[in-house]
Amino acid sequence: MGLFDIIGPIMVGPSSSHTAGAVRIGYVTRQLLGEEIVDAQINLYGSFLATGKGHGTDKALVAGLLGMKEDDYRIPESFEIAKERGMRVRFGEALLKDVHPNSVQIIVTGVNGKVRTIVASSIGGGSIRICKIDDIVTNFTGEFPTLIARIQDKPGMALRVVEKLDEMDINIANLNLYKDSRKKGTAIMIVESDDAIPFDIVDEIRGWDDIGRVIYLYKEGVKLSPHTRMKLEEYKKNQEQER
Repeated sequence: MGLFDIIGPIMVGPSSSHTAGAVRIGYVTRQLLGEEIVDAQINLYGSFLATGKGHGTDKALVAGLLGMKEDDYRIPESFEIAKERGMRVRFGEALLKDVHPNSVQIIVTGVNGKVRTIVASSIGGGSIRICKIDDIVTNFTGEFPTLIARIQDKPGMALRVVEKLDEMDINIANLNLYKDSRKKGTAIMIVESDDAIPFDIVDEIRGWDDIGRVIYLYKEGVKLSPHTRMKLEEYKKNQEQER
């Protein structure tokens, strides 16, 4: 356990789990959508539903959806700011199974019409866990740049993704692979990396045969490593030559 786990994050309070964690859930949801949010249906569960209003959980979630961090002094005014920006916000109750008591389901619609449904939990000390993205069951923290891909469940597919990241000199922090019970013959691959993954590489992987949906969570402030930047320049030159 580190010092951060003991004293909690720098934040606008009162609660690291109900406030700071809620802001982070909203913020990661915004990143996963990838565009400005115009509509948000926020369905609270468990302790978030029972005591969240007193801890400012509702305002914290909206603040994160607006792009605020957990130490932003404007968090208490998030409802007013959302209204000024034209973001419609509604609250309800979530019917969830096998999740942490501090959980929420958020259905967001972007300015270009993209819709994404996120189920996430605040697990204490400001830390969060993204449990589900649309119809894909996930299990990651949002602390790293993260690539989520539905792949064909056959030999070599996961290795191909790993080899591509290795080719770009991207170090993998965590990797999880499990069969997708909802779609027979497919698996879910979740790769958390120490360095940013170039969007060009994400797009290449997205275009491969035997690859289904690919979602990339970039981590603000995490940049390409010098080696990856050099590899990316080589990659782009090769792409131009092939054209």
